Amino acid sequence: MSDFFVHESAYVDKGAIIGRGSSIWHFSHIMSGAELGDKCTIGQNVFIQNNVKIGNFCKIQNNVSVYEGVILEDYVFCGPSMVFTNIKDPRCKYPQRGSEFYVTTLVKEGASIGANATIVCGHTIGRHAFIGSGAVVTGDVPDYALMVGVPARLVGWVCECGETLPEFDRHIQCLRCEMKYNLEENGRLVHDVQG
Repeated sequence: MSDFFVHESAYVDKGAIIGRGSSIWHFSHIMSGAELGDKCTIGQNVFIQNNVKIGNFCKIQNNVSVYEGVILEDYVFCGPSMVFTNIKDPRCKYPQRGSEFYVTTLVKEGASIGANATIVCGHTIGRHAFIGSGAVVTGDVPDYALMVGVPARLVGWVCECGETLPEFDRHIQCLRCEMKYNLEENGRLVHDVQG
């Protein structure tokens, strides 16, 4: 008996690594060589390509494809029907198949990607960033950034707990969980570990 759940309609290829306590739901397919961490939830109709690395406690909602070249750290949320890419200039006439062609996308710990958002490959989504529904990410995203629009643009900051932070000058405290943050001179938001 395995220590994870796979729905009878899902496929987990031989050679895939599935973490303890994870659940893989209806019509999903995990390819050989994919690594899925502990206590992940893989929704309906999810495809995870070979050599993909997914951390612990991730949640991938329905109709998401995670292609080779994508790395998800712990606690990443992928909303329904959001899109990852892994080739910058796809052409059917000039196919680019194989790991050497795939461009890395890194989604750092605790980031959330909203429904129907698109992540253009080759970029990093920062820790605890929040990508709004339908946004198209075409560049790197800072930690704690709130990104919306096409193309996605920085419109504010979010706390690690998910609360949108109110406008502030250099220092702010989350109204929900009371975590404190500082805005550095380089424009990056950092958690105030002393606060």
